[in-house]
Amino acid sequence: MTVAAVLTAAGSGSRLGHVLPKALVPVAGAPLVAHAARALLDARAADGARVRALVVTAPAEHLAAVADALAHLAPADVPVTVVPGGATRQASVAAGLAALPADVDVVLVHDAARAFAPPELVARVVDAVRAGHDAVVPGLAVVDTVKRVASWDATGGPVLDTPPRDVLRAVQTPQGFARDVLLRAHAAGAGRAGDERTAASDDAGLVEADGGRVWVVPGDERAAKITTVRDVVLAEALHAAPVPGGAP
Repeated sequence: MTVAAVLTAAGSGSRLGHVLPKALVPVAGAPLVAHAARALLDARAADGARVRALVVTAPAEHLAAVADALAHLAPADVPVTVVPGGATRQASVAAGLAALPADVDVVLVHDAARAFAPPELVARVVDAVRAGHDAVVPGLAVVDTVKRVASWDATGGPVLDTPPRDVLRAVQTPQGFARDVLLRAHAAGAGRAGDERTAASDDAGLVEADGGRVWVVPGDERAAKITTVRDVVLAEALHAAPVPGGAP
């Protein structure tokens, strides 16, 4: 099986309060997109398999800057392609999938906002797909009590129920898929992609909606999503002193 990755880096990152798009914001000495790409490229599956092609989606006006940030990261035999992202994350992933080489069997989808996901997490996802799971996501046990609400506005909303925490997982990226399964799920859900109100928040959700089964592997605290300035501070601390992966 040939492994490739789509790295989504087209977000504006407005909540970071930076003039640059999120993927180009420097953290721990390099842009977020470079950290995320390095983790994908450094990962080795149990049998030695590695990412053989990388497609990065970026803001249309920053394609050259993103390409520069990734220059010299990949081995000479791994093509890196930067393409414009779409109006939503789902649309951006679809654009990335369209640019993948034809011989790819396993596709990783990763968010540049989870820049410090370690290579061993990437490898864990690849191994699970290569073991026969069509769709794989990393997840961490939920430590907070979670309430399901019927509706929500500025004043709050009524609680429907309290799901037991032992059946809940906070899902991360990279997510891994058999290519044909992911392409079919994106085709089935294409009508949702143009609007943030309907677009899928992750690719596993599209597979679920298409009737597919998704397998969860243990996540890692270092794969936390970077959205705010506080997240940047925490990510830098975790990068400087890595912590063990989370429990399944």
